[in-house]
Amino acid sequence: MKNHIIKLVILLMSFSLLVACGSNSSNGESSTNSQTEGLKGELTVYTAIEEELIPKYLKSFEEQYPEIELNIVRDSTGIITAKMLAEGENTKADVVWGLAASSLLALDEKDMLKGYTPKGSEKILPQYKDTNQPEKWVGNTAFMTGVVVNTIELEKRNLPIPKTYEDLTKPEYKDLIVMPHPASSGTGYLTVSAWTQLMGEEKSWDYMSKLHSNVATYTHSGSKPAKLAASGEYPIGISLVYSGVTQQQSGAPVEVILPEEGLGWEVEANGLINKGNTENEILAHAFLDWALTEDVMKKYYDANGFSTMDNDFEKPEGFPENVQEKMYQENDLQWAAKNRNNILEKWNSEFGSKAEPNQ
Repeated sequence: MKNHIIKLVILLMSFSLLVACGSNSSNGESSTNSQTEGLKGELTVYTAIEEELIPKYLKSFEEQYPEIELNIVRDSTGIITAKMLAEGENTKADVVWGLAASSLLALDEKDMLKGYTPKGSEKILPQYKDTNQPEKWVGNTAFMTGVVVNTIELEKRNLPIPKTYEDLTKPEYKDLIVMPHPASSGTGYLTVSAWTQLMGEEKSWDYMSKLHSNVATYTHSGSKPAKLAASGEYPIGISLVYSGVTQQQSGAPVEVILPEEGLGWEVEANGLINKGNTENEILAHAFLDWALTEDVMKKYYDANGFSTMDNDFEKPEGFPENVQEKMYQENDLQWAAKNRNNILEKWNSEFGSKAEPNQ
């Protein structure tokens, strides 16, 4: 993998504005539609949303705001977060869309976020958005870790399907497991953070040391372990539940396991970059409002099997049962943000030797 930001630039077609939606006034609260009528211009959006999902999500924005050109800068969570922290007040981003909430909290510590309460925020369950008003971040969905196993490859080796995190440390799985690198992948970090909170610090590091003996490599992205499991290159991938389901739907001989101890998870959230009262802020408000509309929320749900909006959406085909019930309920995103640097430094020093090349 290249070690630089992959830019996916989506140029939205230009024609007369069909529909306008609300934006904000200077105090961060929603304002009248008159401020968004005839909106045009250019908006830079940083995101960690899976690349293939971006055009599906953006379809309705394109229809609603055909004269707003979006520059979408996309990479994995860790890379986008590190890029933004390095850029600081000089960041090119106007909006962050679909980045881990713990990353947004880290950005807020550097005063990089500006409060804004998007339209529709009142429908978002309180545990998936900022408690401050106006809000610094609001969640769309949650992404969570599962274990993706190639059933054919395990059967060839006469090995059972692992059902728990502890099962993954058994010696028969040596060099058969891949997982995401927590410094570059949001999935990797949420997994390590969840283990630390689930097991306690001392036990979790002991567990990760045992697991390390069975891990062949740590990948750049959270979805790649599912793809490697699907291809049979490595029969077990600690990966996004979404990615495992996608591989299964494509016909790969994989099963998505929800470990009995509980699922690590993160909120995929949005936020407004603090750039003062620029002309682009009106465009940014429109984007953040759009990102919480029911149509887009349904698409988040269809992709991830979960939405932060209180809803009665039908569970997408192929998703494991009881995903929401299996999510670790004591997951502390503030703790994850505060301890991120220390955890990553220790993890790299102990386990970074098996990082995927060019990471």
